[in-house]
Amino acid sequence: MKPSGIHPAVFEHPAFPDHELLDSGDGEKLERFGQVTLVRPDPQVLWRRRSPELWERADHVFVRESDRGGRWEPLPPRKEEWEVAFGDGRFSIRPTPFKHVGLFPEQAVNWVWTRELAPLLGPEPRLLNLFGYTGAASVLAAQAGYAVTHVDASKTTLAWLRDNARLSGLADDALRLVLDDGPGFVRREARRGSRYAGILLDPPHYGRGPKGEKWQFESGIAPLLAACGELLAERSFLILSTYAIGNSPLAFANLLGELGAGGGEATVEAGELALPESSGRRRLPCGFCARWSRGLEGR
Repeated sequence: MKPSGIHPAVFEHPAFPDHELLDSGDGEKLERFGQVTLVRPDPQVLWRRRSPELWERADHVFVRESDRGGRWEPLPPRKEEWEVAFGDGRFSIRPTPFKHVGLFPEQAVNWVWTRELAPLLGPEPRLLNLFGYTGAASVLAAQAGYAVTHVDASKTTLAWLRDNARLSGLADDALRLVLDDGPGFVRREARRGSRYAGILLDPPHYGRGPKGEKWQFESGIAPLLAACGELLAERSFLILSTYAIGNSPLAFANLLGELGAGGGEATVEAGELALPESSGRRRLPCGFCARWSRGLEGR
């Protein structure tokens, strides 16, 4: 049956020449990062593969060994690290034992939106990237003119971000890097009276800070957003996205609707992030996203 008439709320994915979802099916996805093709498991993939012959030529296949990770089986030619580009940013791809590679291409739509808002926020607007990971969003935001504060609890990912910044031609002091627990950092920034024109949040389901601080999405996200609300400037925006949790975009919209009380009318939009397959009309769901903005109605 042809699924005509089905129109889920999905943020449109922008052109990304260095990444391509070639096919998906049977619990896995086949992607191209630059010239290297990877097979990785994905719990959202409930359908069948369209082009089985493409999978036989994959350069790397991830084999899950437990719920904590697995291994990559490198097929010739072997690649342990390589680069991809998006706009003026260049990013190091490194397959890890946790199936991740250091870049979430579905976030490209938020990278573009953040860049488009920069001219509306005044000179060198401040941007806070919490749970910033390897920093594609931070690098691209800095290139767009933001003064970026990047917060992550992992020394390894902060080092990876430094490599990405260097590859992208940024100066060593172009980003403010903070090794810290995200919620704790936000609370301290609120006490200091700090204000940001933009806040990016892409939190994990579970996590730990550098001092063993515990994070769980369901119990932590509402108080974190309330604290973030205290940091938002009069003209500002916030993006919340996450993957592999049981909440819906509507729940995200309700949460963001509570931000900025007394600060003027705000706009909230919510939906899914998705990657389009190059071989067909399917889109791979990649998590939920909600955007909040205030004072930017003329964009």
